[in-house]
Amino acid sequence: MKKHALLLSAAVCALGLFANPAFAADDVKPAADAAAPTAAPATAEVDAIIVLGRGESRQVQTVNAQQVALQAAGSSPLKAIEKLPGVSFQSADAFGAYEWSTRISIRGFDQGRLGFTLDGVPLGDMNYGNYNGLHISRAIASEDIGKIELAQGAGALSTASTSNLGGTLQFFSRNPTEDFGLQANATVGSDNMHRVFGRLDTGAIEGLNGLKGYLSVAEQQADKWKGGSKQKQLQIDGKVELPLGDNGSLTAWWDHSERREQDYQDMSFDMIKRLGRDFDNFQPDWAKAVGVGAVLNNPANYAGATPLLNGGYWTGVGVNPYRAYGVDTPDDAYYAGAGIRDDDLFAATFKQKIGDNVRVDLTGYGHKNKGQGLWYTPYTVSPGYGTAGSTAAPLSIRTTEYDIDRKGLIGNLVVDLASHQISAGFWHEDNDFAQARRFYAETLSAPSRDPLDFQSNPFTTSWEYKFNTKTTTGYLQDVWSVTDAFKVNFGFKAMKVENEVKSIVGKMNGKIESKDSFLPQVGAVYSLDNGVEVFGGYTENMAAFVSAATSGPFASQNQTVVDYVAKNLKPETSKTFEGGLRLKTSRFQGVAALYHVKFDNRLDSASTAPPILGLPAVLSNVGSVTTKGVEVAGEFRMTDEWSLYGSYSYNDSKYDDDVPGAGGLVAMKTKGKDVIYTPKNLLKAELKYDNGGLYARAGLSYVGSRWYTFENDGGKVDNYTVADLTVGYRFSEDAAPMLRGLEIQGNVTNLNDEDYISTVGSGGASKADRAGTAMTLLPGAPRQAYLTIKKRF
Repeated sequence: MKKHALLLSAAVCALGLFANPAFAADDVKPAADAAAPTAAPATAEVDAIIVLGRGESRQVQTVNAQQVALQAAGSSPLKAIEKLPGVSFQSADAFGAYEWSTRISIRGFDQGRLGFTLDGVPLGDMNYGNYNGLHISRAIASEDIGKIELAQGAGALSTASTSNLGGTLQFFSRNPTEDFGLQANATVGSDNMHRVFGRLDTGAIEGLNGLKGYLSVAEQQADKWKGGSKQKQLQIDGKVELPLGDNGSLTAWWDHSERREQDYQDMSFDMIKRLGRDFDNFQPDWAKAVGVGAVLNNPANYAGATPLLNGGYWTGVGVNPYRAYGVDTPDDAYYAGAGIRDDDLFAATFKQKIGDNVRVDLTGYGHKNKGQGLWYTPYTVSPGYGTAGSTAAPLSIRTTEYDIDRKGLIGNLVVDLASHQISAGFWHEDNDFAQARRFYAETLSAPSRDPLDFQSNPFTTSWEYKFNTKTTTGYLQDVWSVTDAFKVNFGFKAMKVENEVKSIVGKMNGKIESKDSFLPQVGAVYSLDNGVEVFGGYTENMAAFVSAATSGPFASQNQTVVDYVAKNLKPETSKTFEGGLRLKTSRFQGVAALYHVKFDNRLDSASTAPPILGLPAVLSNVGSVTTKGVEVAGEFRMTDEWSLYGSYSYNDSKYDDDVPGAGGLVAMKTKGKDVIYTPKNLLKAELKYDNGGLYARAGLSYVGSRWYTFENDGGKVDNYTVADLTVGYRFSEDAAPMLRGLEIQGNVTNLNDEDYISTVGSGGASKADRAGTAMTLLPGAPRQAYLTIKKRF
C-alpha cells in the first residue's frame, strides 16, 4: 500500500505542478472529428490529440487521427488509446492486431464485457471468434480513423452494445475531404514486413449537389517474429456523403477485410523455462509434426505393465519418445495454427435537422462474416492412418468455423426545449450465427493444405449449431442545463435479448433471454470559474448472454445445462459510481477520478486442458466482484513544440464470494482473491515534439503483475515496462515540388527490447497452476523497426 500511495502522490503532485498558471499561453482547441493525421502546425493552437472529456458527467477521453498516425503503420487503433487511464492493452505482435492474442481491459473488465462501435454501428464484444461483430482491426484501416472516444464507465445510453458493463470504445471514420486528393503510403520493416495504403478523395462534386467520397485500399504482410509463415491482411474502405440542403445529409460506407493470420503457440511457464520464449510451432518442419503424431497414436507406447505414455504424456519410464522431435509433450508444439476471416461491414445514415430545435438520425447496417480458426491436431488422425499402404497422416486439421449474417437499425431523436435537451432512441438487431467443429485430412509425406486458405471437404463434423439473437434496446434521457455552470443528466435504457440455438449436428436446442426494463444513468457536472470541473455519475448496466458453442451458457453443449440456464442463471450486471475533477488552463488539461463498481453474477469458466482438445467449458457464476480505483491523467504543453503526457491508474478488483460446487463443497476458493488478467498498477508517459516539420514521440508503458488463476495459486505474471519511439519529418509547401506533401516516419516498438509476457489468458483461465503448465501465455514481440513514406497529392 505504501508503494501505491507514493505512486498516486507523485501523479497528483505532477498534475498540480503542470497546472501552475505561470505556464499560461493560448488555449488548446478540442480535437476535430475528421482531423487529417498529418496536419500539425507549430503553434500553441495545435489541436489537442487527447481531449479529457470536458463537459461530461462521466470519465471520457477522445484521441484524434494524429495520435493514431503516430503508431507504426498497420497498428491496431487500440494501441493509440492504451495510454489513457484505466486501459490495459496487450498483444503478442508489434502491431496489436493479432486477434488471438489481443486483449484489452478497462477498470478490470475484459474485452468481452466492453462495448465497441464504428460510426455508431455495433462491433460486438470483439472477443476472438466473435459471434456478433468483428475486431476493429478488420472493421477499418487505421489510416481512415478520425477519432476514438473512450468512456471508462458504462458509456452513453445511446451506445449500441449489450456487453458494455465496464466501458465503451467508439471509433469514428474520417470524413471525405472537400477537395480532390490522393494519399499514398508505403511501409517496410522488421520480419519482411511491408504495407501499402492508398486513398482517393473525390472532393465535393458541384454537379452532384456536393456529393463527396473516398475509396482506400491497404495491403499488409509480415513474417511472424518467431516460427514459420506469415500474417497478412487486405482492407478496402469506401464512404460517400451527400448533403441534403443545409440541414441534412445522407452518408453510406462499406468496409471489406480479408485477414489471414498464422498463430503463435500458446505457452506455459514450464514451456518457457524448458524451450525458451522464442520457441514456436513446428512449421515448416512437417517431419517433426508427423513424428509427434506417430508417437502419440502408437498403441505400443501404452501397452505393458510399465507403458511409456499415459494419456498421451510420458510416464517417466525409459526415454521420453517425444524428445527425438525436440519436445517433451505432444502439446509443446503442433505443426501450425491459423485464423482466417472475410468480412463485409456496411451502413447508411440519414441525418436531418427539423427547425431550430429538433434533430433526427437513422442508421441501417449489415455485416457478413465467414471465418475459420484451425489447428493441426495430433489427437485426431486422418482417416486410414495405420492401415497398410495408407498415405494418411497421424494428425488432421481441426477447425472452428463461423458464419455471421446480421442486420440492424438504429434511430435517435434529440429535442432542445429551453434549458433541457431531451433525447430518445432505439436499436434493433437480428443476428444469424452458425458455428461448427470439423476435421480435415492430411497426407503423410507433406502437407497437402495451406493453413492460410479456407478448408473444404471435411471427413467429419463433431458439432454444428445455428444461433439466432434478436436484440432490442431503447433509451430516454434529459440533459438539464440548470445554469451556465451546472448541468445534470438523467435517463434510462431498456434491453431485451433473445438467444435461440438449433442443432444441426449435436444435441442442444433451446432459448434463453436477457431482459431489463430500467437501467438508469444519472450524472452531473459543475464548472468553476478557474477552469475546474467537478463531475460525477451513477450507471447500471446488464450484459446479454452469448450465443456461441465456444463461450457463454451454450458452450457446455449440454441440453441439461441450457435448460438450467434458461430457468435459473441471471445475466451479468454492473453498478458504477464515478466522480472526479478536471482542470484546464491555457497550457494544461488534467483529470483525476475515483470509481467504485459492483459487478454481480459474473460468469466465468476454468480451463482444464490444452485449448486444442476443445473440451466444453463449464460455466460458473463466480458471484460478485467489487472494483475500486483511482485514475489520474494530464497533458502539459510546455512550449508550442513540446508537450508531456502522463497517466496513472490503480485498480483493486476482488471476488466477493467462493464458488460453490457439488454437495455444498467449495469448488473454487476465490473470495478476496484478485480478479484474473487485471493489473493493479498502470503507468503511462509520453513526451512529444512537433514544430510542423520535424516531429517525435517517446512513449513509456508500465503494466503491473497479473493473475490467470482464479484462486491466485500459481499463475502470476510479472510486471513489465516497454518503450516506443516515433520520429518523422513533413516537408513544407515551400519545399521543392517533388517534396511537397511528402512525409517520412520511423517507428521502433519495444525500444528497450523487454523480454516479457504480453498476453495472459490466450488459453483461458485456470483454477490454480502451481506447476506452471497451463498453456495460456504469449510472449511479447522483441524490438521491431519500421519506416513509412507518405505522399499527399
